[in-house]
Amino acid sequence: MAAASSSNDFDVAVIGLGAMGASTLYQLAKRGERVIGIDRFVPPHAKGSSHGGTRVTREAVGEGPAYVPLAMRSHQIIADFEKEWGKTFLVKSGTLIIGSPMSGSTPLHGAEDFLASSIEMAQRFGIEHEVMNADQLRARYPQFRTIRDTDRGYLEPNAGYMLPEALIEAQIAHAKSAGAEVLTDTVVESIEQAGASVIVRTSAGEIRAKRAVVAAGAWTRDLLGAPFDRILTVTRQTIHWYGADDFAAFGPDRMPVFIWFVTDKLEDYFTGFPVTDPSEGVKMVASRDTPDIDHETIGPKAEQWESQEFYTKHVGPNMIGTRPDIVNNATCFYTNTPDNGFIIDNHPRMDRVTVISACSGHGFKHSLGIGEAVAQLLHDGRSEIDLSAFKLARFL
Repeated sequence: MAAASSSNDFDVAVIGLGAMGASTLYQLAKRGERVIGIDRFVPPHAKGSSHGGTRVTREAVGEGPAYVPLAMRSHQIIADFEKEWGKTFLVKSGTLIIGSPMSGSTPLHGAEDFLASSIEMAQRFGIEHEVMNADQLRARYPQFRTIRDTDRGYLEPNAGYMLPEALIEAQIAHAKSAGAEVLTDTVVESIEQAGASVIVRTSAGEIRAKRAVVAAGAWTRDLLGAPFDRILTVTRQTIHWYGADDFAAFGPDRMPVFIWFVTDKLEDYFTGFPVTDPSEGVKMVASRDTPDIDHETIGPKAEQWESQEFYTKHVGPNMIGTRPDIVNNATCFYTNTPDNGFIIDNHPRMDRVTVISACSGHGFKHSLGIGEAVAQLLHDGRSEIDLSAFKLARFL
């Protein structure tokens, strides 16, 4: 272990370079901070929460008004990236939410009726959208077999899906171009605050910084201990890609990203994505009703029976034109809080350590706005977007 230096080597150390960490690293480097990013793997990678080729996004998020400005700002940042860097990071296929009234249901991300909440957010924030009845849904989207008479759809045309690996890779690369240092394949073993310094002990030696940002996902609870070890849970999620009779019917010009509540039970919703490369298959993602697990035991692939069961239960009965052929499958994990809201706050015992976790399975679409807001907090002393809803104190 390298000896600690007598002064701080960096202004900020960012621990974890997934969605949140990569964004924060770039935004800090862009502002001229002496910043280092550390990751136990080589991002982008498939060993955490920020992979799978696509991530659904929209601005009028049903989670509530504290989230909408972050999602809107993330879309603005992506547009700037695409113009500046000449790459596509958001495919505007549109995002469609389908469901019937769900009064009395278990809340999803704090919203009792997620579809109604999404419509309310669009109206409140002036976000372009369209609301369709069941007949309009059937006429426009013949891929959907089981639209109920009570169903309606919320369509946000300027939404769609982000490309997570491309976004992470680009932000890290541009952070390095702006002067950031990056340590990969490096395990952070402990974090300690000593006076005006944060000491980060890693498998590659010791690093001192004025501040640290922990965006370590599932590793946060072991790294930071109490109170995070009792607040955070980790759930395993499965991702599936299937064959189709005609992939053209599932292209982004004919089918949006969709979140479909196929029954009145929240656990029966699933998400589907348009196809841009038929060799990859039609991507479908299961809902999030899984128990807390040890993330270190999660393998990169789902079991074949899981893909077969998901197709039998959700995809086959509800989608026209898909086939049960399993083109591919994968896993990822969500790091969750009890209310499925984010934590963006200082560590309760180390005021120079900012914690960004957990994303609770709906964080990627907010990540660019969060990275910018955290960078503003550290660089300017305040963020343009109000982050008070994400304080740790609500769990203590």
